[in-house]
Amino acid sequence: MTTETKYRVIGTRPVRPDGVDKVTGRAIYGADVVLPRMAHGKVLRSPHAHARILSVDTTQAEALAGVLAVICGRDMPAVSGMAAAGEGGDMNMRYASNNVMAHDKALYEGHAVAAVVATSPHIAKEALKLIKVEYEVLPPVIDVRKAMEPNAPILLEDLRTDTGGVKSETASNIAAHLIAEEGDIEKGFADAAVVVEREFTFQTVHQGYIEPHACAAEWRADGQITVWASTQGSFAVRQQCAAILQHPIGQLKVIPTEIGGGFGGKIPVYLEPIAAVLSRKAQRPVRMVMDRTEVLMATGPTPGAYIKVKMGADKNGNITAAQGYLAYEAGAYPDSFIGAGMTCLFAPYNLKNVRIDGFDVVVNKPSSTAYRAPGAPIAEFASETVLDEIAETLGIDRLAIRAQNSAKEGDWRPFGPPYTRIGHQECVAAAQASAHWNTPLVREGKDGKKRGRGVASGYWGNWDGISSCIGRLNPNGTVSLLEGSTDIGGSRASIAMQFAEAFGVTYEQVHPAVVDTDTVDYNDVTGGSRTTFGTGYAVYKLAKKMQGEIVGQLAGLWDVPAESITIDGSSYSSNGHSATITQLAKLFEENGIHINASITAKGSNLSGAFATHIVDVEVDEETGKVDIVRYTAIQDAGTAIHPSYVEGQMQGGVAQGIGWALSEGYVYDSEGHLKNATLLDYRMPTSLDVPPIETIIVEVPNPTHPYGVRGVGEVPIVPPCAAIANAIHDATGLRLRDLPMSPSRVWEALEKQ
Repeated sequence: MTTETKYRVIGTRPVRPDGVDKVTGRAIYGADVVLPRMAHGKVLRSPHAHARILSVDTTQAEALAGVLAVICGRDMPAVSGMAAAGEGGDMNMRYASNNVMAHDKALYEGHAVAAVVATSPHIAKEALKLIKVEYEVLPPVIDVRKAMEPNAPILLEDLRTDTGGVKSETASNIAAHLIAEEGDIEKGFADAAVVVEREFTFQTVHQGYIEPHACAAEWRADGQITVWASTQGSFAVRQQCAAILQHPIGQLKVIPTEIGGGFGGKIPVYLEPIAAVLSRKAQRPVRMVMDRTEVLMATGPTPGAYIKVKMGADKNGNITAAQGYLAYEAGAYPDSFIGAGMTCLFAPYNLKNVRIDGFDVVVNKPSSTAYRAPGAPIAEFASETVLDEIAETLGIDRLAIRAQNSAKEGDWRPFGPPYTRIGHQECVAAAQASAHWNTPLVREGKDGKKRGRGVASGYWGNWDGISSCIGRLNPNGTVSLLEGSTDIGGSRASIAMQFAEAFGVTYEQVHPAVVDTDTVDYNDVTGGSRTTFGTGYAVYKLAKKMQGEIVGQLAGLWDVPAESITIDGSSYSSNGHSATITQLAKLFEENGIHINASITAKGSNLSGAFATHIVDVEVDEETGKVDIVRYTAIQDAGTAIHPSYVEGQMQGGVAQGIGWALSEGYVYDSEGHLKNATLLDYRMPTSLDVPPIETIIVEVPNPTHPYGVRGVGEVPIVPPCAAIANAIHDATGLRLRDLPMSPSRVWEALEKQ
């Protein structure tokens, strides 16, 4: 459903500039970095979920042949204060430092307590066994509701509950209580013909990126630190490392490697400060690579959660009131993205009477971090399944109830200004018109398996952030485009396409490169669905700035007023003079003129992205296994810069959502030990679990971007869990409210039914 393109480059499907290097193996990822005299680091991790560290004895490890140095919490500087080092917010650097290396307490199984650097990774691993750590084991708390109880074991003795800026007097595991409200909630429920209130629980889920965390660091004798990192934000790494190491930021350079997936999980640092301290002690560059178990046990997954949603509607299906209670597990340190969950909970709908209470709660699990629309998939699982139940109770079509209640421009939303032009109504309309929705569902599959169809909508707010880039016109008419946004899903191409469109050249004439922190000005992370929007906005301004420089130089060379020069694509003309960019590049070279410019820009993204999904499932009532038979994802991309990449993001988000819905989740025992810390036991979907995913791109241009761009990478993971749950209900009559909806859980529910 894309509109006919009015652009030369935007809307086409060129080959990505980094593709050849990646398929031929020339691209350098974190574990590929090799430096002269390089040594290898390994981390010793706590076997306990909650324990006081009484002593760390490293003498035997240090004596092992090949070991160059050993460090623990006492080797890390004391840190305090906040730093803007994450996805759109400040980070408590004392907590960040303690998460990198435990100081006085281990707060989850896998928490780093010491590290070794040796001449080989095998020696370093052997040395870990020689470190003696004495613990005082403390009772763990691994469930959000138990952590909120008054007599629960306290994780952080200095943590106080912040409610609207007022902090509690006593220590608590509740870091924050947020409230968002509008209208009169009691009147809204009183006006309802039907009220549905339900409770939901969610396990911790991991991003599942292909490449584990990897980095290298060199701390030179002159105090200069260079870090090579697989990261979503090289400047975030620089800021976090500078704060954790208490080192001047001007003496810290971060070189981003290629990144094998992140989805939000590669914004915080884990190994980088450790590698730097080990390098200083060993006087060598140090490389560190996690194994998969370390990734699952010790890096930031999603929050587990308890959610309660209550919604009311009149007899015609108009929502009269909506109420939410969200308690998210932040893991060992505060910040569970509870605010984002609250913002997204009812976001697709126009609400007049609403109240949402959100709680950010610490538990003895790895400190949670972003995962593709952080906080939104579980929040909207709750609201979308409750809305589905209301539609069923009232006998109203499931897409029709979403259409009639749809949010639109000017409607209220939590923690932000009213919506600008948005496209949820168009997504629902596209779903209603789709071949999938209009194809009759065969209710029984082979072997008598039951089939059902479900729908759900979803929202994710797009962040803007700061982007920087440099453009240089080369003598052959090409442009070197240097940018600070790390490329995870094809942003080199989408950014180059927008620059080419604005500058009037072909896509092939633009040579994009992701560069280090010393080469380009400050740049926010690749996250929050901001990169194609934010860095695209920056390169648009850069292109116009470079065009202005060209006009200024041409006015002197052609002896014409600058205002008389017209630009048509790549051609510049005035008073009988005319030349293309390629011709001008040669002319400028002959006259010693250099056209280059830099820009740092921040857009104003007050919009967001919406999606509506349709799914058909097949349920085996004998085993409880759910198979996805057909899936269609409809999404507003604003303007699809590279439609293939938009489709890829939509399909990737759905695939991850299927795993979240049906199989993925951390399993802890009562002592806080993670029981499925391998990919054999942590069940991510394979190609056998995911059908071909149909995509429909809707284009409702974002008014705050010159080309109408909306972020597309995160919203496609939001609807799948709810759509699949609604489809299971359609097939079996079951209303499942706990994720994942695994075969055992489905079978048990069928038995009870």
